[in-house]
This record gives sequence, structure tokens and C-alpha cells, in this order.
Amino acid sequence: MTDKEWFKRQSEKIRKADYIDPALYRKYGVKRGLRNDDGTGVLVGLTTIGSVHGYVVSEGERQAVPGQLFYRGIDVNDIVAADRREHRYGYEEVAYLLMFGDLPTVHQLSDWNKRLGAYRKLSDGFKENAIMRHPSIDLMNAIARAILFAMAYDDDTDQTQINDLSIEKCLERSVAIMAGMPTIAAYAYQAKAHYHMGESLMIRNPDPTKSGAENFLMLIRPDGKYTRLEAETLDLALILHAEHGGGNNSSFTTHVVTSAHTDIYSSIAASVLALKGSRHGGANLRVMRQMDEIKKKVADWRDEDQVVAYLEKIADRKAGDGTGLIYGLGHAVYTISDPRAQLLKRKARALAREKHREDEMALFELVENRGAAVVKSRHPRAEDVCANVDLYSGFVYEMLGIPRDLYTPLFAVARCVSWCAHRMEELINQGPIIRPAYKPLYHPRKYVPIKNRK
Repeated sequence: MTDKEWFKRQSEKIRKADYIDPALYRKYGVKRGLRNDDGTGVLVGLTTIGSVHGYVVSEGERQAVPGQLFYRGIDVNDIVAADRREHRYGYEEVAYLLMFGDLPTVHQLSDWNKRLGAYRKLSDGFKENAIMRHPSIDLMNAIARAILFAMAYDDDTDQTQINDLSIEKCLERSVAIMAGMPTIAAYAYQAKAHYHMGESLMIRNPDPTKSGAENFLMLIRPDGKYTRLEAETLDLALILHAEHGGGNNSSFTTHVVTSAHTDIYSSIAASVLALKGSRHGGANLRVMRQMDEIKKKVADWRDEDQVVAYLEKIADRKAGDGTGLIYGLGHAVYTISDPRAQLLKRKARALAREKHREDEMALFELVENRGAAVVKSRHPRAEDVCANVDLYSGFVYEMLGIPRDLYTPLFAVARCVSWCAHRMEELINQGPIIRPAYKPLYHPRKYVPIKNRK
């Protein structure tokens, strides 16, 4: 028997041994995916860091409301509006707010930016050994490996010190990780482009006086140049992806792994790999692939009727990837609107004008405006469907000239501060190790001696 035949046969045995009748989940009241029957999340914790608001429950009924996203109780719309008025980059301010619970003063923000700037540059040894020497075709794996490898470059080399769970030490390491994350992601891409794609190797050092968005664009571009609008747009995307409550998969992973009292490098690496999943951080890639198909298959994708007809084919599983999903529409919490999508859409319009891509922008807005009705007409339970941030984020990145390999890593760059904040929240409140229950399904069997087995 060949290896291929053996693996195929044994895989069938696994499928048979592990299969569970879906009716049993209902019989025993199992909340699959930690979801209630109406799709809302099961309450498993408390958090002061961020909150997502998309519906209210009144007399047992879920009622849709316009979406809101709060960072430490402050509406993200107000944060973004202030950044626009004051003509400054806002992600670093958001990072301070999420980490410390308050908005920084002018002096505190200046000091914070300087500290982050000092940590953006990676040591030559770390850069060479953690990233360049072993380039990976998968950038999320490369980032997770680099975070784990950072332990070897920690100033505290004693095992007890590495496992120090004090908030002081957690903060020190958090600052180093979140500041270095844009540089790690950019270098990981440069290594892949050189060693796996045959491109020239281009490595430059980050500028400690520039924002994370500016540095990222500078590090990935051959000429290191960018416009103010480009940097502002990426900064906005980072702000909108920075935090989304403790219940999202990667942040919950942070809580789960931290509750086991592992080190911060393992905790952040685990969250990176949770975000890597196509159901979590890869959504904008699926949107872009679907939009590529629409532009290719629809004769005139500026014709509204033709586009709607193709969306119906996707929803009927006659086009797209066969799932019947129109990517970029719908969300687990947001119902009437996703505030992130609305904010990013406004910036995307300005960028589309600068890049002369207004026709494509109109197509994305057409999918938003007409796609929801297509979804609801085929899914009776889909009462409220709105565009989510992924509908526009991939298009924004494409207009910025960011390779698709970097879309999910950029999510990790933005969300890293949230993981660090959730880790400290878990440590401060000293919860027990997170250990949900699984009901065993089996009938007692007697052990059969090997000579009697058939």
C-alpha cells in the first residue's frame, strides 16, 4: 500500500470515529462556536478595553441599531474626526488609549511616540536570524516565528525572568513587540519577495520620528516615498482594526493562552496564528478575489443590472467560490451599519480620486448598496445585512500598492496593541485558567487483547 493510499484509508477511519450528529448539539444545549441560537456571542468575560454595538435586546427580541465601536468608552468616530481636524496621525494615540485607559496629553503622546520610535528598529542579529535567514512563503507564519524568536533576544535570559508575569515586565515587552511589528511584517515580505519571488532585496531602517503608517509604506516601497493622503489612509485603517472587543477570535485566544500563564511571546504568536485563519483575518482577500471575478465576468461592471445579476449568481452558488456568500457583506454583531466600513469608505473615495480609480470605487459601493437585498432574499434569517470593513479595506490596500500577501499581516500590525492590552487585563484580574467543558459521547467498551482483535 502506498503512503497516499494509507493516508486516505486512515483519514476515512478518522472521519467515522470523530463524526458527531449535529442534532446532538441541540439535544445537549451546546453553544457551538460560543454562539447563542440567534448568533449572538455567549457571555464569557468582562472587558474595559473595547466594545462593539450593533443591536439591542428588548423583551427577548434582538433589534437592529446603527453600529458603534468604542475604544475605552470613546466612540471611534470621535477619535477619527479629531485626527482629521488636527491633521495628524492617530494610530499611536489609539494605542496609548487602549493600553493605558486614557487619552494622552500632548506631552504624554510626544513621549509615547518617542518610545515607540526607539523600538521600531530591529537589531541586526534578530533581523538576520529571525527573518532573513529563513524566509517563509507564508508571512503570518513568518511573523509568529519572529515573535517567538524574540525571546532569544530578550535581555532577561533566566527562565524565571522570561516567565515574569508582572504588569511592569508585560508592558516593557508589549511596547517592544507592538513597535516592532510593522518592521517585522515589512521585512518578512521583503525576504519572501527576494528569496521566493526573485525580486531585489531592499532593506532600509525605520525612521523613529515617523508614525507606524508612514514607516510601513516607506519600508515596503522601492523609493520609500508616499503621499500624505496615502499615509493618512493607512493610519485610518490601522485605527479601525486596532480593537474589536474581547470576543473576536484572536483576542479571545490572547485571553485563553494568557490564562495558562505562558509568556508574552507565546501569547502574541498564538493570536497572530488565530488571526491568520481565513475566517478571521483573511476576509478582505476573499472580497478582492470575488471582486476580481466580477470585473472579469461581468461584461460592463458599471451596469447596475449586470452586476446585480452576477451577485445573484454568487448567492445561488452558481459563481464565486460556491459558498453562496457575498464577501464584504454581513457581520456577527453589526446590523444596520459597520462604522469602520463607513469611515474607511469616505477615505477610499478620496484615494480613488487621487489614483483615478473612481469607476472601481463605484463598483464597490454598488455591491454595498444592492448586495444586501440579494443576501436577504435568499437567506430568510438574514434580517439586517450591512457592508463590513473588509469590503473596502482590501481595495484601499490595493490602491496603496500594498501586495496582497501583506493584507492579513497589516491586520496583525494594527491588532497587536489590543492583544497586549487584553493580556494585561487577563493578568490583572487573575481569572482561572479558561477551560470550557466538552460532553463526552461514547459507550463503555471493554479492552480487547491484541491477539483477539480483527
